[in-house]
Amino acid sequence: MSQTYLTELAAFVLRVALGIMFLAHSLIVKLFVFKLPGTAQFFQALGLPGWLAYAVFAMEVVSGLLLILGVQTRWVALATVPILLGATWAHSGNGWMFAYENGGWEYPAYLALLAGVQGLLGDGAFALNRSLSPRAIVGWSKREAMQ
Repeated sequence: MSQTYLTELAAFVLRVALGIMFLAHSLIVKLFVFKLPGTAQFFQALGLPGWLAYAVFAMEVVSGLLLILGVQTRWVALATVPILLGATWAHSGNGWMFAYENGGWEYPAYLALLAGVQGLLGDGAFALNRSLSPRAIVGWSKREAMQ
């Protein structure tokens, strides 16, 4: 097996694992355990608007599905980093370990790192819709600026 194949396979495994984590966290924790109104109350207790809980829930569900399917993986993973950094902030007062009461910040920080790595790696194997490359986006910007 070539290193390229192994890298593509590793990016695929990471992509699916992140997708499952986002789906599990959003559906099980936010929807079934705390319920969306309870999640909104938690956000409000942090000083955030309650509607943001619904937006984060939707982002997590959609991101989870897109990551599992391999649709624009690079950009989906990078779009989740602010959410994960927000979760890191939300749990920062609870200590480092996520096993502490109310959860610590180490797990969401780790997930933010993994999402960033996924953004660097890209889609991996078996992606349904490969991500636009950063070069393509920069190339478009240059062409549009010249017109």
